[in-house]
Amino acid sequence: MLSSLSRPRALAVCALPVVALFAVAGLAPLPYAIAQPGSTADVLGKDNGQEVITISGAPVRPTEGQLRMTTIVATGPSTDVDLADVADAWFRTDRAVLPKDSVYPSGKSDAEIEKHNLGQMKESQDAATLAALGYLKLDPEKVKVTLNLADIGGPSAGLLFSLGIVDKLDGDGGGGDLTGGRIVAGTGTIEPDGTVGAVGGVSLKTQAAARDGATVFLVPKAECSDAQAELPDGLRLVPVTALSDAVASLRALEQGQESKVPAC
Repeated sequence: MLSSLSRPRALAVCALPVVALFAVAGLAPLPYAIAQPGSTADVLGKDNGQEVITISGAPVRPTEGQLRMTTIVATGPSTDVDLADVADAWFRTDRAVLPKDSVYPSGKSDAEIEKHNLGQMKESQDAATLAALGYLKLDPEKVKVTLNLADIGGPSAGLLFSLGIVDKLDGDGGGGDLTGGRIVAGTGTIEPDGTVGAVGGVSLKTQAAARDGATVFLVPKAECSDAQAELPDGLRLVPVTALSDAVASLRALEQGQESKVPAC
């Protein structure tokens, strides 16, 4: 059949299936999620009218400055992401294209994933409390900490929760604020022994931090290179591997001891 057509017409006919294939591919859902900078929350402040950190059994000091935990927002597991969405996000500095399985457990519904993330947040809060009280050598049986932060899931606020508890109980250890009155942001999981772990979406979280006024960003040391990508102007990265590192760096900043503050 094609032999009876002129060459341009033959090429056009042959191209039709290819065009159709690209059209279908462009509309087909892809196994990716699109992420962007999310909200931040000051763990030293209030959420929905309630103190984020409430402590009983030990004297609590007033604080100045802010300790802002950071988040990313990603398309849900049931949201279809097509080629056009990926192409648009690929060339934007405030978006990231991530494999869906790296963001959400496979085979789970939106409701199941929300429940899973909230469970991770609860575990993170418990670990943050043990890490902070252990650092301060306080008995968790006598000092009770309640953490309240609604509608945010996942484990990545652990470091900031621990720092908030330390600041409310001990400040910089010499009567001042751990923040030095600054807006400090950061991210990182935490273990009960104070070890800080890596998280995802760091380059998006730095953008959220800068947007909300932070000048210092605490980042798990292993993710320094990720944090440096698209780093906003005026935001200082401070790498940490443990709660003790973070406290020491913030104390040094508060006291103007710049040489003692590590950098990425």
